[in-house]
Order: sequence, then structure tokens, then C-alpha cells
Amino acid sequence: MKELMELMAPCHFGLEAVLKREIQDLGYEISCVEDGRVTFYGDAQAIAVANVFLRTAERILLKVGSVHAVTYDELFEGVRAMPWERYLPIDAKFWVTKATTVKSRLFSPSDIQSIVKKAVVERLKGVYRVNWFAEDGAAYPIRVFFMKDEAVLTLDTTGESLHKRGYRKLTAKAPISETLAAALIMLTPWKADRILVDPFCGSGTFPIEAAMMAANIAPGMERSFLAENWDNLILRRNWYDAVEEAQDLVDSSVKNQGSYGTCWAITATYALETALLPEERIVFSADHLTRRNSFTASVNDGGDYLMLMAYLCGWQGPVTEEEDPYGDEYSPDDLEPVVHVQEVRVLLDSSIEKIKETVYTYGSVQTSLFMDRTTASADSGYYNEATSSYYYTEEITQNHDVLILGWDDAWPAEAFAAAPGQDGAYPE
Repeated sequence: MKELMELMAPCHFGLEAVLKREIQDLGYEISCVEDGRVTFYGDAQAIAVANVFLRTAERILLKVGSVHAVTYDELFEGVRAMPWERYLPIDAKFWVTKATTVKSRLFSPSDIQSIVKKAVVERLKGVYRVNWFAEDGAAYPIRVFFMKDEAVLTLDTTGESLHKRGYRKLTAKAPISETLAAALIMLTPWKADRILVDPFCGSGTFPIEAAMMAANIAPGMERSFLAENWDNLILRRNWYDAVEEAQDLVDSSVKNQGSYGTCWAITATYALETALLPEERIVFSADHLTRRNSFTASVNDGGDYLMLMAYLCGWQGPVTEEEDPYGDEYSPDDLEPVVHVQEVRVLLDSSIEKIKETVYTYGSVQTSLFMDRTTASADSGYYNEATSSYYYTEEITQNHDVLILGWDDAWPAEAFAAAPGQDGAYPE
């Protein structure tokens, strides 16, 4: 039988119910819900799963014990009585990284930290029969929470706070926390099949968190955690299993053009999808557009907007991606369209304000640029990989279609490989 432990997940005040629901959805039993934290039962696998999957928790703490203390002597004796040897190996590097106290007679964080450290050392001296610890092994930060003279002692399994998802290279001024943004989205009626608009997106936290939810991307699958090195408590296999589960759950319906020159068709079908009503959720087949457009040209032809308009007018679709999946080099000739393309608009005025107006009205704008990268790993003097930003400054005929889905007027100019004259960027 797997050993159950008490795990604590701190969160923003007022969002405990959101976090509780998240934990229950993972299948774990709730032990206690208090201001700013939710406690639940779980085994070693639960530590890995909670760190990888929870969107609204700040970190995952392993509860060692609790003690009622109104004097430092009571605190010392209570902490020394706890079974620290169950969690800390002889080479563990341990320190009290934080102590908070509310409505308690012991109110000095620095004194609490000092007493707790001494008590843990004394406990381990007696167990391991040594007088000095090298502390050159894995890190085990200790956190202490005092509330009304009741102290809870925990070990931090997370390390850097869970709001650091691992995807952000730069940040804007006064950004909102990713965990708070995720919780606020969960409190709204928004679902993956509905439109989300954030006119003042700043660094894009709300849209990014919503997109991750829509694609079922676990927030922690691209980062590391402190407890990955706790091989005395958590097997490396536990972390692999949690990440593999997260990868299996990702919605992989995002289209990849692969080796075909069909960016024009993929962006065109995406543009049609963004123009649907909020209650409509249809994924159109780009494969069908390239092969059933009443023309005999190669699937690689169509990037020019006039040719694309001709293809759209002669198209025997749109049909769904499910009926005609992309990349199989075959498109049935007897499929019926699920909707009809009623109108195609060309922006003769390509001003920034006109593009913004069109995106806001119709959901997106399809356009072209010159792309000198032929693969995702190819080098480019125009692409800043650290910030995922592309800025082309020369005059060469466009060769790649993209879809403008929004804008960020505050995106810093220095984020590009060659800085433009002002801040701002289009996400695509």
C-alpha cells in the first residue's frame, strides 16, 4: 500500500474553492481548506502530479508536523519531536526559507527560523549519530506557518513558485501572476469553445493561460521542480509518469504543415474558423482546400492572395478536418460542405489601426511575410529564439503565410533581433 502524506497547496486568498476543485478533479481527498491554502492527502506520485497539473496553486508543500507553541522552548521541543529523518537524508541541505506568523505570540520570523533550524539539527544528530552535517546533497527548504500559536512545518517540493510555467522569457511592467490569471479565468463562464478577448493584454498572461487550458496543456510540464532530486522520497519514475500523462492529454489538433508548402491553406482555414460564431466550433480541412479547389495546380501554390481568393471561390468545401485529415495526400471527392464561404475581404489599407479593427471585427487577418527559416531549428538573423519574436527588415518577396490573431502595443522593441522604431507586436 502506498504511504499517504498530507500535502499543502498555498494559493491567493479568496481562491481556495477554485484550487479545491482542481485538486478534487485530480482525484485526491481534501483534508482541510483554510485561508490561503488547501490541504489534501496524496502519495509520492501525487507530489509530482500536483506540481505538474495544478494551475492555481503557488507551490506544493509536504507537511512534516504541527506544534502548539507560545514560547521558543515549546517550539524547539515540538519541532525536535517530529520525524525529520523520514524526509531528510544525512547529506540533505536544509534551511528555513520562510516563516510567517499571524495572530501568534511568537511573531519574529528570524527567531522562528533560527529555532526551527537548531531543533531539526538536534533531532538528526541523535538519529544519524553525527555532530556535524555537510549538507552537500539535495535541497530541502523548510517553511513554517504560524496561525494563532499553531505552527505547521512543511518541506517545499516545488522550488520556484508554480506561477513560473517555463514559457515566459520576458515580462511586461506590473504583470499579473499566471496562477491568479488562471484562477480568474476559471471563475468566468469561459470555455475552450468560446471567444476570449483581452483588449489590455500587456504581456498576454490571460490569453496564454486560456490557450493552455483550451489545449489541455498542463502548466508544469515544461519546467523542473526541487523535489525531482529527492530520491529518498520520490522516484524519478514518478516525475516521468506525471509528465508523460500531461503530454498524452494535450489536444494535438493544432495543424502542422510538415514538408508541404501549404501554409496558405492552413492559415486560410484558421481564418475561417476565427470568423465563426462563438457557439460554433468547427475545424476545417486544409487538405481539402489544397486538393478540392477546382484547379489543377500543386498544393504548394496558392500563397498569392489573388490565387487564394480564386481557390476559395472554387472550393468544394469547407469540410471538417475529421472527414479529410491533413497530410495523407488524399482527399475524397464526395464530401459535402458543412458551411459556405460567403465573403472574402482584402485590406487595401494595411495600416496598423485597420489591421486591429479587422482582427477585432472578424477574429483574424491572413497576411504574408518573408521567412528565411525552413525548419523549426534553422537559424535566422531575423528571429530571436529567446523571445519567439520575428522582425524582417529587408525587401524580398513574401514566401510564408501567417495569421494575425491580436496585437500587443507594449511588446518591447528590444525583444526583436533587429529593433524596430517602436514597441509593439502581432501574435500569430
